[in-house]
Amino acid sequence: MVIPVTDLTHPGLHPYARLTEAQLRNRLEPDQGIFIAESPKVIRVALDAGYEPISLLTEEKHIAGQAADLVARLGDVPVYTGSRQLLASLTGYELTRGVLCAMHRPLLPSVEQICQGKRRIVLVDNVVNSTNTGAILRAAAALGIDGILFTTTCCDPLNRRSVRVSMGTVFQILWTYFPSWPSPGMEQLHAMGFKTVALALTPTAVPINHPDLLAEEKLVIVLGTEGDGLSRRIIEECDYQAIIPMQRGVDSLNVAAAAAVAFWQLRINQ
Repeated sequence: MVIPVTDLTHPGLHPYARLTEAQLRNRLEPDQGIFIAESPKVIRVALDAGYEPISLLTEEKHIAGQAADLVARLGDVPVYTGSRQLLASLTGYELTRGVLCAMHRPLLPSVEQICQGKRRIVLVDNVVNSTNTGAILRAAAALGIDGILFTTTCCDPLNRRSVRVSMGTVFQILWTYFPSWPSPGMEQLHAMGFKTVALALTPTAVPINHPDLLAEEKLVIVLGTEGDGLSRRIIEECDYQAIIPMQRGVDSLNVAAAAAVAFWQLRINQ
């Protein structure tokens, strides 16, 4: 149902123009939360994964162009449209690929559902940059990780930029929040049979390709915040500490780049 935008105060445009990321997330009532998917490719992946659309916002030229299949697929879902200049003034930024979709947030699985029967899990602690979050999601999906646990201090995985950087893989890999980290979360992981490895620059850290790590049947790869990394407490409570061997005096990689190396090295079926 195509609706030309002539009045920027139209209530249907509220999610795109007047809600902050925190308001979209709606911590108090998660089942009422919304997120924004950006670009036709990402929106298609979300729809294929069963996510429920609320509305679409697109430039006029894309109605019969790159968004034509989405318009047809959405049926009676409102499709708001206007000129590129008008939509830029509405949203405050130029639309990537000219298409946005407001969607309902899903009910997240439990930690047990994420981990049950799995062998390689990632735990992301206090990573606050949306680009890094999206890149970690994409690497995890591509390199065989079974699921991701995010601590509640992390950037929202359904943040608009995170979703776009992930190229929609946030809809394809299992993830949830892990509010009990580090305690009793560490004990919970151990009770499910997992060993934990912290990516950390410590004197006792082993290389990421150490045989003991590769031999672990069930492993949680623990990643820390940009800059400071993991806290000393978490590092000490993990079963292993590991480093990626470096050259030319470089001491570390960006957390998303380090994650991709670790995921590849510690994958199953080497």
